[in-house]
Amino acid sequence: MTQTSRSHLYRHFHRIAWLATALAAALIVFGAFVRLSNAGLSCPDWPTCYGRAAWPTRADQIVDHAATAIRAVDPSKAWREQFHRMVAGVLGVLVLALALLAARRRRWGITQILAAAVLVATSIHFYMSGYVLASAHPAEAIPAAAQTRYFIAGCLAVLGEAVLLLAAMRWSNLDAARASALTLAVIIFQALLGMWTVTWLLKPIVVMGHLVGGLTTFALLAWTAWRATDLPILTADARRLRQWLIIGLVLLGTQIALGGWTSANYAAWACGTDFPKCAGDWWPEHNFHQGFVLWRGIGVDYEGGILDNPARVAIQMAHRLMAGVVFVYLLGLAVKLLRMPGLRGWGMALALLACVQVGLGISNVMLALPLSMAILHNAGAVALLFVLVTLLARLRPPEGMA
Repeated sequence: MTQTSRSHLYRHFHRIAWLATALAAALIVFGAFVRLSNAGLSCPDWPTCYGRAAWPTRADQIVDHAATAIRAVDPSKAWREQFHRMVAGVLGVLVLALALLAARRRRWGITQILAAAVLVATSIHFYMSGYVLASAHPAEAIPAAAQTRYFIAGCLAVLGEAVLLLAAMRWSNLDAARASALTLAVIIFQALLGMWTVTWLLKPIVVMGHLVGGLTTFALLAWTAWRATDLPILTADARRLRQWLIIGLVLLGTQIALGGWTSANYAAWACGTDFPKCAGDWWPEHNFHQGFVLWRGIGVDYEGGILDNPARVAIQMAHRLMAGVVFVYLLGLAVKLLRMPGLRGWGMALALLACVQVGLGISNVMLALPLSMAILHNAGAVALLFVLVTLLARLRPPEGMA
């Protein structure tokens, strides 16, 4: 983003973007705490928690709500899930504000952003009215009226997403307006994934998608914040380095998805506390076919996992092998950065974070997945992503070489 294009933005746009970036990072880490402390189903309904805007503070406060048929009330965990949703709502408002501010110079920009927001808000209204109808008959099949409202809610949400995506595709250059519209589309889909995480009982593909979506939101916000701040790093090798960075982002994204799949299928314990071996063997009994079946239908409670150990071993081994590939690549990229004036600090940061992240991964296995270390492992992925996105956003060739 050039100084000229930056002047078209609201003067505090970059501050709002940085606030949203920090909040997204905190939300990812807190989401890991919710997931790893087995609190993901502590509010079985959505977006309320046992019908409350907040959460029950005592188990006897909820007697006959339909959600109790899915999970008994546990106030010690319910606050984690509902607080996570509340913070996600605040982040959604910030992203909406960024999209509105950035779209002011686009033809019909504000109208498109507002139209998408209204469509999504209306879809939530229809979903909630359908849920109330369905909850009135918990022992029966979902009434036709509730199904109709669910269908309308789904159509409105899809239409809202389509408005944002079409706007972003129609706007030509990749600037704050386009990035903010894409970020808003991602965060709306994140809300849907959050709902499906609960209503589909921790379905692994949804849990993994929710993690990847959160990190995608963070990456888009970090890119937007850096571009709005306009602090370029000028180097003649900018184009070549961007290609290396994009490859690094693809590899890191793949590893993050594998980590999410490992966590969602409760495969972190598959090898016991053995490393580098797994269950006392270099290549133990495994089942990659069963380990990577992405869709197993709806209605199964996936809390605690449903796979046998050979399938979980396959997932764990895939995560380990990919970790080696990503580690070697990021170290190679760090060496390249260390050899370039003005980029040595970023090279050292990348190398240090890659080593720490691998160390945390190994420690998680050998120490039997302590909660604090598992959460730090998620935070390490956020930090690595931030370094790569930062460099991708700030690297530019000098004037005359663009």
